[in-house]
Amino acid sequence: MLIGMAFALVAMVFNSVAAILQADAAGQARRTRAILARPRFIAGLGMDLLAWTCTVLALGYLPVFAVQATLAGSIAMTALYARFYKDEWLRPVHRMGIVASILGLILVASSAGEDRVAPRTGEGGTALVLLGALAALLLISVALRKVSRPWPSAIVAGLGLGGGAVAVRAMHVSEGNVFVGLLTEPLVYVLIGMWATGLYNYARALRLGDVSTVTALFMVTEVVVPGIVGIALLGDTIRDGWYVPMVLGLLLAVYGVSILARRKSEKRTPARVH
Repeated sequence: MLIGMAFALVAMVFNSVAAILQADAAGQARRTRAILARPRFIAGLGMDLLAWTCTVLALGYLPVFAVQATLAGSIAMTALYARFYKDEWLRPVHRMGIVASILGLILVASSAGEDRVAPRTGEGGTALVLLGALAALLLISVALRKVSRPWPSAIVAGLGLGGGAVAVRAMHVSEGNVFVGLLTEPLVYVLIGMWATGLYNYARALRLGDVSTVTALFMVTEVVVPGIVGIALLGDTIRDGWYVPMVLGLLLAVYGVSILARRKSEKRTPARVH
């Protein structure tokens, strides 16, 4: 379990650096496609790839929601970056929202059990569920092209990349030639689709909002929904006696997100000189 947590923490650092690089790229372009071509965004993709590799390794030791909740430490790191480097102003209520999200996700991560039970659905059933989710996210992404608020795209990004984590957790590559096994595994293609959909919506959300708010919305969604899927379909478990703290953590995280979803980006106003 400690090995899995170590990989998850390293992935969290990589995720934070990626978010900062991608936020800088978003500040230099007005169209989402232009953001995707920026060198800093591409560098952020490299950091995302490193984070994803560590996440895959962590998922071999920990349940989905424990790994994803650890990754959500990016909320704190990007909030500090926005406050001290980008000079974004965070009102007390928004700081409370970020703290509530972090505390909630800590409770969720702590409630993860070490044991796993048999999945509640076969690999084919899980693949169909994820394929249906991917199709829905693609349709929603098209519908959001005319929406000017960042929170819907941030949530879709969290669902996309979180769905990718579920696909990795559910994947079973046959023994023998790993390359051939990957090519014949349907969830590999679902993973690619989820990843691409998540990144596109994340870039769009960063163009419309600030990095601290977008990251908080994105990460909480990426933890809560896939975590519930992991428990419902993949046999992830909760520690004995931790059901109430887990529910409390979920409520705190959702409460924090509900505050941040209404936030508008604003710069800190310098003090007047008399």
